[in-house]
Amino acid sequence: QKLFYSFFKTLVGKEVAIELKNDVVFTGTLHSVDQYLNVKLLNVRVVHEQKYPQLVPLSSGTGALFVRGSVVRYIQIAPTDVDVELLQDATRKENAPAKSTATVS
Repeated sequence: QKLFYSFFKTLVGKEVAIELKNDVVFTGTLHSVDQYLNVKLLNVRVVHEQKYPQLVPLSSGTGALFVRGSVVRYIQIAPTDVDVELLQDATRKENAPAKSTATVS
C-alpha cells in the first residue's frame, strides 16, 4: 500500500476523476492524500449532475471534497501524469526478495 501512497503523492496538483463504490464520479484537483488513501479534491465537479441533483452545490468549481479511501472504486488519471519508468522501478524494488544479513560460521 505504501507504493500507492507514494505514487499518489506525486499526483498532487493534477486533475483526477474519482469514482466511488456507489457510482458517483467527481473530478477535481488532487490536493492531498494520506497513508489510508483518503483524498482531498479542490475545484470539484460532479460528472453526472442530472443523476445526482443533491450534489450540484459541490459543482460550483470552488468547493473542496474529502473522500474516505475505503469508498473509492477507481481514481482515473491522465496518462501524461504517470511516470511509468519510476512506477515500474518502485514496483521492482518493493517486490525484490529481501537480502539476508545472516552469516554462516
